[in-house]
Amino acid sequence: MQHLDWQTKTTIKKVKCVHADANKYIVNNVLTPGKEYDVKNETEEFYFVVDNTGKVGGYYKEYFEEA
Repeated sequence: MQHLDWQTKTTIKKVKCVHADANKYIVNNVLTPGKEYDVKNETEEFYFVVDNTGKVGGYYKEYFEEA
């Protein structure tokens, strides 16, 4: 159960949010365009980042660019 220690896991890299305009989900409450986020885990489709709530959340890579 790797997801239990993501909060304390070392940061893999940083990504910058480019937009928070989601068609299906509400992400503008937890992501701020222009802000950099710490990536704790990465899959083919998602980044798992520490968002504005201070918790780790999974978001599509389309919201980010490499910092």
